[in-house]
Amino acid sequence: MNVLQVVPEMNVGGVETGTLDLARHLVLRGHKAVVVSNGGELVKELLACGVIHYQLPVHKKSILNILRMIPKLSRIIEREEIDIVHARSRVPAWIGYFSARRSKRVFITTCHGYYKRHFASRVMGWGKKVIAISNVVARHMIDNFSVPYERIALIPRSVDLGKFKFVRKKRQHHEPFNVGIIGRIVPLKGHLYFIQAMAKVLRIIPELKVWIIGDAPPSKEAYKEQVRVLVRRLGLTHCTEFLGNQRDIPFIIKNLDLLVLATVTQEAFGRVIIEAQASGVPVVATSVGGVVDIIEDAKNGLLVPPADSQAIADACLRIFRNPELTRSLAENAYKKVKEQYTTELMVEKTLKVYNDAAAHTRVLVIKLSSAGDVILSTAAFRAIKEKFGSRYHITLLVGEDAKEVVARCPYIDELVVCDFKGKDKGVRSFFALGSRLRRKYFDVVIDLQNSRRSHLLAWLSWAVERFGYDNGKLSFFLNRRIKLPRDAIDPVTHQFKLLEPLGIEPKDPRLELWPSQEDRQYISGFLSSHWMNANQKIVGINVSASRRWTSKVWPLSAMAKLCDYLGRQDIRVVITGKEEDGAYAQQLIEKAKGSKPINACGKTTLNQLYCLIQQCHVFISGDSAPLHIAAAAGTPFVALFGPTDPRRHLPPAKRFMAIQKDLPCVPCYKSECAHKKCMEAISAEEVFEAVNTLLR
Repeated sequence: MNVLQVVPEMNVGGVETGTLDLARHLVLRGHKAVVVSNGGELVKELLACGVIHYQLPVHKKSILNILRMIPKLSRIIEREEIDIVHARSRVPAWIGYFSARRSKRVFITTCHGYYKRHFASRVMGWGKKVIAISNVVARHMIDNFSVPYERIALIPRSVDLGKFKFVRKKRQHHEPFNVGIIGRIVPLKGHLYFIQAMAKVLRIIPELKVWIIGDAPPSKEAYKEQVRVLVRRLGLTHCTEFLGNQRDIPFIIKNLDLLVLATVTQEAFGRVIIEAQASGVPVVATSVGGVVDIIEDAKNGLLVPPADSQAIADACLRIFRNPELTRSLAENAYKKVKEQYTTELMVEKTLKVYNDAAAHTRVLVIKLSSAGDVILSTAAFRAIKEKFGSRYHITLLVGEDAKEVVARCPYIDELVVCDFKGKDKGVRSFFALGSRLRRKYFDVVIDLQNSRRSHLLAWLSWAVERFGYDNGKLSFFLNRRIKLPRDAIDPVTHQFKLLEPLGIEPKDPRLELWPSQEDRQYISGFLSSHWMNANQKIVGINVSASRRWTSKVWPLSAMAKLCDYLGRQDIRVVITGKEEDGAYAQQLIEKAKGSKPINACGKTTLNQLYCLIQQCHVFISGDSAPLHIAAAAGTPFVALFGPTDPRRHLPPAKRFMAIQKDLPCVPCYKSECAHKKCMEAISAEEVFEAVNTLLR
């Protein structure tokens, strides 16, 4: 695996040390490790380990600089054949994100800080996997940056036990008691409270020595001077040393008797804590952020409230006065470090994140329309899953009206339901839906809907590859456009044409539904309640189409005549339709009293309707969802076509007959028609003949 890490600079610090440790171990395990930074003191160590380093100004917070760096980083990605782009800071993350998208590589982030809710920080949540170094950082990214839980990976910072050696210390009474604080000299690190605490400790321990390791950035020089003034004012000058930045942190820690972490705000982790614990040095730390992940109070360290100098002083004195407690804390701490915070463990977890992210592709399939159209897509769902198996995590975006069709679909890993007539109605809600999709980090979108709305949603998902037909309906939002077929083809083949670029062939056009056992039992009881015996022949008739397509409805008089014909052959008729079709069905029953039709309009769910149609020997319907259900159920059917073209809309089936009259206006694709000649021209006699042909 070829891994690129992008960091601002490679100077001494927790982020930089982690970058170096990971890169070194990647090389040792036979991977290629590349680091891009603005340079720094640790570059020599990178090169000595066999790591490739490129120096680019990826630290500058200028938008123009970020735009300039994207093509340069993209060229490095291509040249080094990078698989994973791993960003560890915000500015490098902006550059890395767009470079990875441009190169179609996997993008990973590590959140090393407790970021403010600022737009510039949002990119840290855009990784396919977002590595958090502590529970508090993970919770922060979930709650404040809307990163889904499943995209979070908890990997704490680590310590190299080869550098930090555990030593059981036993300080002699005449020796100094060395207390250190390690970190940047900035207000959030709590140096002022630490100095105040040391003044209190000095009254009890005359041999106290205070070590302040670290320096202030140029913008915090005034704060550093404030710390120095406080040291002088409290009379600590003779026992306090400002040691500045130190390269040999293991040597510094080895000579400490106690480490204090006095941070006053949310500390993301506290790497220096585990470094001290690995060396056998007890730790007193404020109970903030990720510190509580590491320290269990009075078991492997002492926790104190933040901004409380008296509590810090009391904890330090407790360590000084109780050698047995010191020994117990040090041994327990070292045991936990070995179990949870070693560099080897960090590398193992990081490689697992890389492999999972690279091996699993997240796919969004969009099919927003009616239940019948979703049923026609079930062959495509199956083909996608069979082609890619568990490597692809398939999410289906479906409309509220059709969610029942795929509620138990085994080819879908996740279902996202939208309701453009309800909660997702309006521009704001539409873009909020796009934001929900974007947080799921899809690699591929397959737009089976191919409408303006679906094309825009595909783009809003920010998926790297977006497949759909080049139909002129805002299809410029897709970057993998497929030309529309010129010839009239059936709906399933039409969808498979869209899947061809993914290497999916139309081997099995069969449609499916997945009813429950309860659905089957309901229909069994429903038929029994109408005195239906096991040997009775049943023909189903669907009396309507959707509200919009009134032009697809076969006349009531023809249906009544057909019922009479069927009744004379001792065939029971079941009338299907929606709840609002109940009155229409009742008129049909009154006109066909001799055949005693059963009214099932509005009395079944879609899956129950599937079970009912499965019990029919033949099913009759216009171009609507029940026709597709009959195809899925394997029930022979007679399809009545008027304003639409059966070559484009007939579902795949083995036993069926399609009837359409050859009129000058057919197909017209008008949802409403004053004369409905195309449907009125279909006689009851020819439908009856078709039914008998299928029964034979």
